[in-house]
Amino acid sequence: MPHPDPEARGPDRATALAQYRKRAAVYDLELALFEPIRREAIALLALRRGDTVFDVGCGTGLSLPLLHRAVGAAGRIVGIEQSPEMIERARQRVREHGWRNVTLVGAPVETAALRRHADAALLHFTHDILRRPDAVANIAAHLRPGARVVATGLKWSRPLLNPVNLGVLVAARHSVSTLDGLRKPWDHLAEQVGPLQIRHRVLGAVFIASGCFAGTAGQGIIG
Repeated sequence: MPHPDPEARGPDRATALAQYRKRAAVYDLELALFEPIRREAIALLALRRGDTVFDVGCGTGLSLPLLHRAVGAAGRIVGIEQSPEMIERARQRVREHGWRNVTLVGAPVETAALRRHADAALLHFTHDILRRPDAVANIAAHLRPGARVVATGLKWSRPLLNPVNLGVLVAARHSVSTLDGLRKPWDHLAEQVGPLQIRHRVLGAVFIASGCFAGTAGQGIIG
């Protein structure tokens, strides 16, 4: 049974898997409103032809077309997703496009066996992953020095914007297993990657955190 207070604990895998089992069929429609955030995040990765990029918590593979367009046939995309229902839809997307340079790893991020190092990593609306230090550490351990990292997701807005925060609460209870860290969802990422620039969108209810992996654990936030 889920914990009665999701803000008092960290991510719960069973809860997350149940959520995405229910959402898989409608997930693409649910995320449609946030496509501008996705496009901005991928643009900030500054991907080049031939790059290798991690799509962390890739879901149904909505980011794959943009990532593939950026890295080209010579690049590599590694998608990581723990939900069987979600990753099956991603696999179907890969088959439909005939992409031969996309590898999908069906596993929790913290235990995913990553067999290559990446030039970039995208974490698009992956709150539960960002709240797991071991998951973030596994990604950081497989980044090349200077790798670009971009994370997005929900966050609490300013206290005075209560209607906005109500919307964040409703969305979060539908899509994450914990409310822990919604003030600064990126803090574990900053510890592993280094200084991050934080951009606020949707009246402060959505963040885009971007930075470059320093090659050693560091901590910092810009903006």
